[in-house]
Amino acid sequence: MVQSDVLAGMALSCELAVGTAEEEAEDDAPARGAALEAFGESEETRALLGRLRAVHGERRAREVAEERFRVIMDKYQEQPHLLDPHLEWMMNLLLDIVQDRTSPGALVHLAFKFLYIITKVRGYKIFLRLFPHEVADVQPVLDMISDQNPTDHETWETRYMLLLWLSMTCLIPFDLSRLDGNLGTQAGQAQMPIMDRILQIAESYLLVSDKARDAAAVLVSKFITRPDVKQRKMAGFLDWSLSTLARASFHTIDGVIAMDGTLQALAQIFKHGKREDCLPYATVVLQCLDSCRLPESNQTLLRKLGVKLVQRLGLTFLKPKVAAWRYQRGSRSLAANLQLCTPAQSEQNLPVATSDGDEDYDIPEGVESVIEQLLGGLKDRDTVVRWSAAKGIGRMAGRLPRELADDVVGSVLDCLSFQETDKAWHGGCLALAELGRRGLLLPSRLPEVVAVILRAVTYEEKRGACSVGANVRDAACYVCWAFARAYDPQELAPFVAAIASALVIASVFDRNVNCRRAASAAFQENVGRQGTFPHGIDIVTTADYFAVGNTANCFLTISVSIAGFPEYTQPMIDHLVAMKVIHWDGAIRELSAKALHRLAPQAPEYFATHVLPALLLMTLSPDLHTRHGAILACAEVTYALYKLAAQRDRPVTDYLDEKMVQGLRQIHQQLSDRHLYRGLGGELMRQSVCVLIENLSLSRMPFKGDPVIDGWQWLIDDTLRSLHLVSSRSRQQIKDTAVSALAAVCSEYYQKEPRETSPAIQEVLIPRYLVELQSPEEMVRCGFASALGALPGFLLRGRLRQVLDGLSAVTRTLKDVAFAEARRDSLRAIARICQTVGVKAEAVPDEALCRQNVAQVYTTLLGCMGDYTTDSRGDVGAWVREAAMTSLMDLTLLLARTQPALIEAHVCEQVMCCVAQQASEKIDRFRAHAAHVFLTLLHFDSSPVPHVPHRGELEALLPRSVVATVNWNAPSQAFPRITQLLGLPTYRYHVLLGLAVSVGGLTESTVRHSTQSLFEYMKGIQQDPQALGSFSGTLLQVFEDNLLNDRVSVSLLKMLDQMLANGCFDIFTREENHPFCVKLLALCKEEIKKSKDIQKLRSSIAVLCGMVQFCGDVRRKVLLQLMLLLCHPFPVIRKATASQVYEMVLTYSGVLSADVLDEVLTVLSDTAWDAELPVVRGQRNRLCDLLGVPRPQLVPKPGAH
Repeated sequence: MVQSDVLAGMALSCELAVGTAEEEAEDDAPARGAALEAFGESEETRALLGRLRAVHGERRAREVAEERFRVIMDKYQEQPHLLDPHLEWMMNLLLDIVQDRTSPGALVHLAFKFLYIITKVRGYKIFLRLFPHEVADVQPVLDMISDQNPTDHETWETRYMLLLWLSMTCLIPFDLSRLDGNLGTQAGQAQMPIMDRILQIAESYLLVSDKARDAAAVLVSKFITRPDVKQRKMAGFLDWSLSTLARASFHTIDGVIAMDGTLQALAQIFKHGKREDCLPYATVVLQCLDSCRLPESNQTLLRKLGVKLVQRLGLTFLKPKVAAWRYQRGSRSLAANLQLCTPAQSEQNLPVATSDGDEDYDIPEGVESVIEQLLGGLKDRDTVVRWSAAKGIGRMAGRLPRELADDVVGSVLDCLSFQETDKAWHGGCLALAELGRRGLLLPSRLPEVVAVILRAVTYEEKRGACSVGANVRDAACYVCWAFARAYDPQELAPFVAAIASALVIASVFDRNVNCRRAASAAFQENVGRQGTFPHGIDIVTTADYFAVGNTANCFLTISVSIAGFPEYTQPMIDHLVAMKVIHWDGAIRELSAKALHRLAPQAPEYFATHVLPALLLMTLSPDLHTRHGAILACAEVTYALYKLAAQRDRPVTDYLDEKMVQGLRQIHQQLSDRHLYRGLGGELMRQSVCVLIENLSLSRMPFKGDPVIDGWQWLIDDTLRSLHLVSSRSRQQIKDTAVSALAAVCSEYYQKEPRETSPAIQEVLIPRYLVELQSPEEMVRCGFASALGALPGFLLRGRLRQVLDGLSAVTRTLKDVAFAEARRDSLRAIARICQTVGVKAEAVPDEALCRQNVAQVYTTLLGCMGDYTTDSRGDVGAWVREAAMTSLMDLTLLLARTQPALIEAHVCEQVMCCVAQQASEKIDRFRAHAAHVFLTLLHFDSSPVPHVPHRGELEALLPRSVVATVNWNAPSQAFPRITQLLGLPTYRYHVLLGLAVSVGGLTESTVRHSTQSLFEYMKGIQQDPQALGSFSGTLLQVFEDNLLNDRVSVSLLKMLDQMLANGCFDIFTREENHPFCVKLLALCKEEIKKSKDIQKLRSSIAVLCGMVQFCGDVRRKVLLQLMLLLCHPFPVIRKATASQVYEMVLTYSGVLSADVLDEVLTVLSDTAWDAELPVVRGQRNRLCDLLGVPRPQLVPKPGAH
């Protein structure tokens, strides 16, 4: 087992990694998942550092170098040890710059910035050791830090690194007073001793607001603890620190900064100083700390530093020693643990009871206060404070006598009671893990500890609409992980079954992915370290770190695999019933119900005798979530038991006694009597009972003829009738469950004989549903349309024509009613009905799909292919078109398999052309769906669809081998293939209609790729006048058919503009008054006549300017039209026209003679076209004269005098 895999699974907060190497029991190996092997940018870094002198003066080059260095270093954030062989030469290169007296200040600051970047990645503790710390370095470093400006926010890295360097020079083994031997006077003033200068600098930087404060604390810890300094300065510094704390208030920013620096310094001093030096001051510092009332502060960092200082004071009170009574495991070899030890070997690892010579030494008074504060820190609201307190508890307990340490353990266990908050539970778990890791939790305490840890593994408290406790469960998994490393297998043997089950349950059923991964890692650690977990290797393989990442996979797949081991089956089932079926998250309740369904085959008798009765009791609960989950679980468990019984050709009542059958039957009536289908919880109750109805019907419960069926039918109908009152987020789910329930009820309870129905049911149900199709509420129409589509064939027989007519009426678009979703669901219902009743060519229209009604169905479906309804949500008609395409595909394939003769040639042509149009339109998702439908119809294997136009050419253009790899969502891949259909006369019109919308659209990628594909096709037919003529005729036909249809015409004008600008019709320009240009001009004039659409007018101006390249009388008419637009009532159109005409005159040189060209350009450019119309009209008329175009005459309005 690789330790890194375990650590990767632990999802504890990053604070778990805090702490020095000497405090850790075992060093953590670096992660090896995507590990780097060495510092690969060594040469680049060397060159980069060597160029600093050259680039520091230029801001851009300096910033580029700095950013590149950051990028290189950041790669090694997770594996900083790879930098170790290179740290020395990097530091030397940078310190050469710093120590060079000729280096400019900006270069020095840049060098220190690079040093800080390295320190940030590797950590100052490692990097600190490399600083030069000879006697000769003290004075220069001290001078440099003295010259810095503490308020310059641009150079804080310099001050931070200099303070760290100064802290390293403080370690020289000579009395600092020796360095003052040459003190003299300068300008009549005595120089300050070095010791005083360092202390003054340290004190001043402890109060700054930047990161130099942290370095100052490090400096103080190394400086004050020197033998020569502690005698002279320690008391004074502590006095200064305590007075600073006393004056500061955590309610102000300045106070917080001062307290932060001072607390850091004190914590470092009491950590690194000798006990005998610090002990005289510990009591006073503790009293001052108590008076600061830090636990009341809302500053997390201050509370954390307070806890750190408190624990250091506590450790100062107690003698440093290793408790003789602590538990020592002995061998920690994984290989040895994986081999089951013999009893003789196991005995060697038992802790030896030794007498503690210091058991009865006096405990200082301050220790009790320290312990009390640390226990309070375990309940702090921030994780970082709780973790620091937990480590403090572990350190303190290691120096206490056995009895007192046991009292501490008891106090920690008190944090894990249900009277405490989730914060206390989390802190308690962290403390227990720390105690166990250090061997301070004796085996005698394990029964009590394991009991609370097992509760913590599933701890969850509901708060409003969510819950708390994920951090508690995560920490509980950490405890289990720590225990695996701390105890011998025989010590944990009595608890193996309980711990293994709890960890398996957490790794599979926890809602939080981090907790699942933490539990998986803890289980893996126990398998490797203990070697006693049942089926450990098999489960570790199944539920590894990555497998438990997906919630649905955990509940529905991994759980079934693990439940195959009998040790885990019942605990998993019990946990689902007790905790997950009633969970606050609806998705978890639904997954739990489905998981119970899948687990039922593992223990059918247990489900029938224990699980189902418990679930039936929970269906009466006053809690909404409990009722909802219990009803879903009852439905799934019953159906699972039915399937087990059916395998033996037995009814479900073999598993269920009469009491349970009646309990299931009464669920609906009990909810109805208590009016629980109403109000806020009504949605959940309706959805769950519909699922129950469906599953009980599928389970063939003996309810035929029972009044409960009428109750179920009422609930289904009322739910569908009330869909518009349901929240939008759950509307679709409730509709689907109600429709599924209806289909199951009808199939099981409304069938007298096989394939025969009760006439009374048919006469009541279908007319009632058809009436609801005319409801003024869209969602009601959706619900009952889907319900009609779900009816079984025996109910539709004899009423088919009536049902199809009703659904067809819903699909028709009305001017005052949008109802796109109702049309969509009606189309789906029609297709489903066709699949249900089947095809019989010579049958009557009321019985099946036949020769007489297939044309009507196709007409309905094809009519919806042109639905382009829009509302505030956008193109909602796309939903209808998508449903129509799917329904056309299903119907056509059904006919192709059964009665291909019923597919008429003109109908198949319409279907293929309409789908091809959708495959060339602008919305990626619907274009991809259309392509899928088109290719399915073309390449259908079972029985080829007859009468597909140009089948041979299509199969050559779109071969099966190529289209399978095409991503039709991507415009770059779709349009080059779709535009090839322009060469097929049958498809040209519809593909061109779709392309017009795409080429003239708004989405940049769609416009670019569709335009490129169209131009590629046009390039291929430039030398074929017949093909070009046919194409241009189709293009004009598309324009004519969509006149004044802004959805198409505006996009078509944009496409025409691009085609004219790219010379697609150059061959026509050689012929005077070519019919294409004449017809195009007439259509453009008709399109913009009386139009007030700015976008359309702009597009038409561009087209008219492009048409000037055509010669003959048509050019004069185009220019006249442009002159009219120069006096359009809208100033913006006048300006746009003038601008476009100016560009046109420059582009098409043959339009104007050279003698008038300059004057025309001058008029166009100098005239204020947004001025008053009379002024503009005079300039326009002047242009008409220059261009040889008759001046437009004002037409008097009717009735004007």
